[in-house]
Amino acid sequence: MKIVVGLGNPGQEYSATRHNVGFLVIDEMARRWGISSWRNKFDAEIAEYRSGGEQVLLVKPQTYMNLSGTAVGALARWHKVPVEDIIVIYDDMDLAVGRLRLRTKGSSGGHRGIESLLSHLGKDSFTRVRVGISRPPAGWTVNNFVLSRFTDEEEPLIKEAITRSAEAIECVIAQGLTKAMNTFSK
Repeated sequence: MKIVVGLGNPGQEYSATRHNVGFLVIDEMARRWGISSWRNKFDAEIAEYRSGGEQVLLVKPQTYMNLSGTAVGALARWHKVPVEDIIVIYDDMDLAVGRLRLRTKGSSGGHRGIESLLSHLGKDSFTRVRVGISRPPAGWTVNNFVLSRFTDEEEPLIKEAITRSAEAIECVIAQGLTKAMNTFSK
């Protein structure tokens, strides 16, 4: 089993913000896979899918970004999924809007959602799909920026990144992280 987690904040007011890129990718995966049935478990919205012979759990934690590890840790323990079989999608200010970077292991880079995952999973060996949202412009606070919507100019870039992120995750599941990194982290 693989657990694919999109990080974001619950609630309509956050639905299309930069900080919710992880949720947007999970929604794209659900659309691609024809999933419409979600249930709540361990403070998360979850949906199940079978990709080839692999069972996949799509997860959108409902704990707010900074507490995402609470839901993900509980789901991983319940399903007995090793940390190495968890894929996490999240926003990254160190990448230009629409850029992707796949990796495994490492620090949180200051991302509070990742800090929470590291704390609750106890290991850093989960796969990360980082989606670029760029840095705040002059005069903006980080909080205001990550909770803002993409500009009209950025919208096509982020839509393409969401599609490519879903393709990258499908590649990780079917062909492994190395193949996905070589294909999508350019």
